[in-house]
Amino acid sequence: MLGQDLVVQGVAAGHELTALTRGELDVTDAESARRAIVSAAPDVVINCAAWTDVDGAESSADVALAVNGTGAGNVAAAAADAGAWVVQISTDYVFDGSKPDPYVESDPVGPISQYGISKLAGERAVAERAPDRHTIVRSSWLFGVGGSCFPATIMRLAGERDELTVVDDQRGCPTFTGHLASGLLALSKQPVPGILHVAGGGDCTWFEFATEIVESAKLDCEVLPGSSEDLARPAPRPANSVLVTQRGDDAPRLPEWRDGLADYITAKVGAA
Repeated sequence: MLGQDLVVQGVAAGHELTALTRGELDVTDAESARRAIVSAAPDVVINCAAWTDVDGAESSADVALAVNGTGAGNVAAAAADAGAWVVQISTDYVFDGSKPDPYVESDPVGPISQYGISKLAGERAVAERAPDRHTIVRSSWLFGVGGSCFPATIMRLAGERDELTVVDDQRGCPTFTGHLASGLLALSKQPVPGILHVAGGGDCTWFEFATEIVESAKLDCEVLPGSSEDLARPAPRPANSVLVTQRGDDAPRLPEWRDGLADYITAKVGAA
């Protein structure tokens, strides 16, 4: 989702882009990453490659770590060899969710899932392999037109059922990849070192997000609140993973999450 939006917006903004598929650059293969990135001779590398199956990572922790941890380090090392700045995409799931207030960049990390562990390993690998030329962007609850995502699933299910139950005990910042792509392109023009929190403005629970999706799409389906315990998914999720920034003007500010949803639905209708 994010990579596709970056390509569309980057081309429109006049950037010279090299967008590599997994077949062209396998991040788990250090030599493949080095060859591809050094050959492209970029100014900036934005790593959108990731294992994103949160539940699947619980039973495939080694594979998730190879992509999100070792792979991120391979990309950072290759970017450093090419003299490029590297932007690594990370996640709110590096936090344990116990903080009652929103998380800022300096808060202690403590992932509670294998996915979160693998993404934190990636943050550390990037900082180690490209110590003076990296930005780590933590974002939250990504959704976009270019792939499977929460709004697409809710819209499909709401079209098939009269009633849906969605968890109301996890809070985060839904982030439209079209908006995040704009923020990343801004960072590519004016790189900022270190960790940045860049997510959709405001926050909500998955239940509140689903309710807004159903209402915005004008679907006839009742959305009911549920609990994570009842859902019993393989991977634990942080109860609170709301992200805000303490970096002042360094971090791009994204539109409010409801604006992101509106733009998503507009784009989805246009793509249909």
